[in-house]
Amino acid sequence: MNRREFIKLSSLLGAGAAVSPLLLTGCSAHPLPGSGQVSRTPTFCDMCFWKCAGFVYREDGEPWKIHGNDNDLHSEGRLCTRGTAGLGNYEDPDRLQKPLLRVTGADGRQTFREASWDEALDFITGRMKSIAENHGADRFAMLNHGYGAHHFSHLMRAWGSGSRAEPAFAQCRGPRDVGFKLTFGEGLGSPERTDMEHSRCIVLIGSHIGENLHNGQVQTLANAWRRNATVITVDPRFSVPAGKSKYWLPIKPGTDLALLLAWMHVLIDEGLYDRDYVQRHATGFEQLKEHVARYSPEWVYLETGIQPELIRTTAREMAASAPATLIHPGRHTVWYGDDTQRSRAIAILNALLGSWGRKGGLYIQEKVRLPKFPLPAYPKPKSDFRAAHGARYPFAYKGVSNAIIEASIGEDAHYKGLLVYGTNLPMTIPGIRPQLKAAMDSLELVVVVDTMPSEITGYADVVLPECTYLERYDNLRNSGERHPSLALRMPVFEPRHESKPGWWIARELGHRLGLQKYFPWKDYSEVLDWQLKQVGSSLQEMQKIGVKNFPRTRPRYFVDGQPVQFRTPSGRIELYSQQLADQGFDPMPEYTRPQQPPQGYYHLNYGRMPAHTFGKTTNNALLFQLAPENTLWVNPLVASAQGIENGEYVRLANPDGIISNRIRVRVTERIRPDSVFMAHGFGHRSRRLRLTHDVGADDSELMTNVKVDPIMGGTGMRGNFVTIVRETA
Repeated sequence: MNRREFIKLSSLLGAGAAVSPLLLTGCSAHPLPGSGQVSRTPTFCDMCFWKCAGFVYREDGEPWKIHGNDNDLHSEGRLCTRGTAGLGNYEDPDRLQKPLLRVTGADGRQTFREASWDEALDFITGRMKSIAENHGADRFAMLNHGYGAHHFSHLMRAWGSGSRAEPAFAQCRGPRDVGFKLTFGEGLGSPERTDMEHSRCIVLIGSHIGENLHNGQVQTLANAWRRNATVITVDPRFSVPAGKSKYWLPIKPGTDLALLLAWMHVLIDEGLYDRDYVQRHATGFEQLKEHVARYSPEWVYLETGIQPELIRTTAREMAASAPATLIHPGRHTVWYGDDTQRSRAIAILNALLGSWGRKGGLYIQEKVRLPKFPLPAYPKPKSDFRAAHGARYPFAYKGVSNAIIEASIGEDAHYKGLLVYGTNLPMTIPGIRPQLKAAMDSLELVVVVDTMPSEITGYADVVLPECTYLERYDNLRNSGERHPSLALRMPVFEPRHESKPGWWIARELGHRLGLQKYFPWKDYSEVLDWQLKQVGSSLQEMQKIGVKNFPRTRPRYFVDGQPVQFRTPSGRIELYSQQLADQGFDPMPEYTRPQQPPQGYYHLNYGRMPAHTFGKTTNNALLFQLAPENTLWVNPLVASAQGIENGEYVRLANPDGIISNRIRVRVTERIRPDSVFMAHGFGHRSRRLRLTHDVGADDSELMTNVKVDPIMGGTGMRGNFVTIVRETA
């Protein structure tokens, strides 16, 4: 028997068959508004990373609704579908309620039992001290996602660990930010610095704004459409933005880089690039000109399936609107293993159009200069996240989640303990399930902190129930934006059941580890109040207004005639990257033809739907009723050839023999015949997630062909193929 088996929480918590969504309505029933005493409390949303600010309204102390804060630049006073459904998370009957400890029964089988907070925290700190004594404090790592992770990152650094990774780096936006940093010397921020409210031409290449429902960007894109801005969408699928675009380019999957290079070819060959901007700010233009000369629209047509004249026409449209042209950098940019170079190509194309630092392109972000709460310096760890991957991924400036998992396998593994916060690793990281199981069996301690009993909780030694974002303080939101602003998240309700705020859990662990000097507060509100007073506000003020905007201290765009110093080695935009050349990589993006699916297989494309933030929200009763399952988009030619009818349930199989859950077919001409499409985040295996358990298919389990980006370790997920397996009677 393995040291650590996967445990189904249903055996402990008594989850039975799936419960009707009508029985889990998410929010209490209330009389008509105005019949009781109404109060409101500020917060910022945790349903996705956009962190829109709003107010939670209560009537006679009971939950009523969540509404956007009119002063918030992230939301402009309007929340998306998910943001208004935050109360469904708070009242979810499946949420974790008490600490759980793994135990082995008399029959040798492992299970969980409920524990007190003191017992659970003492168990964790005892194991942490043992690991530190026998191996070193740096051998305890953290994998995390979500805003509340700051409290545990602080704990880990105070303890002497330098190994932390967020799947969002290697599984989402890491290649994009590395590609832009190599070109412009800095990344794009979150939310991104896209100036779509002033763009005259917007190019969406693999970016599904409107389906991913990134609130601020959806609003600014909608405003661009109202202004009759030209929108060009490149996608194998006729997505929502494609349906509203002037041009839709139904590209062959995996050939985006060839199209980007062809657009550069046209801009340079026809003299349409911003010559003054490039001469003033860039280096490496002559090398780039020579490099893209061979990527003619005629040659690229054979790769992409996009007609040469359409390539030229769209390039001319971009140039005609420049510099108010935005080649959108996208998100979830891990595709085919060449993702840093593809993002580099997007960055270079923006540079040729003069868009970086210009109105309608990519603006200069600014945050509030918020002092850190005075604390002692952290001890220097004996090793950091780079110990997990050695000389691999030389441009990974953050931890690579896959590498940390791989470095946790075996008796001689580097890592001996793991804290997992807010990330469901089995469904987040592709192709990692065998390694994840091996790592969990090797580690001496696995702690999971979460609000919901997702699949990762079944691997833990200890499960700690964090309360939802509506029941806690977190750090002030201080995101780079058009104007500096701060937003407050504060408790609207007392924590339900025996759940606790993340700051409290981290503080209690810190005190037990002898780290009191790093946690001198009794309540985290003390930290927030101190910080706010340093910038002329206070916790009392923010508890009333929720969001405070500050004036800019520098221009939003480059000032004509003033020199610009970029944060690159040359101080200029680097079209040719000597940094990449020095590490043995192509100094300019080079197209490589992608692998094609075997006979009878199709490209597996995946993405978002507006109602859900991947798997994070599928058990939310309010959102479940809007979108209870994902569907499989299948072209009519494929459906006809295989005798598949619209609405029929099928399964998917990949070349390695992995077979998915059932998924309902949507026959549509909006997908290429060589591809299928499904929304990510469904097919949960945890029985404790009673609404979404075994509903829909999980694309991540089919992703066994992962193309790793050698530059920064990103996991390319779009090189996977599936065949359709019909259900037998």
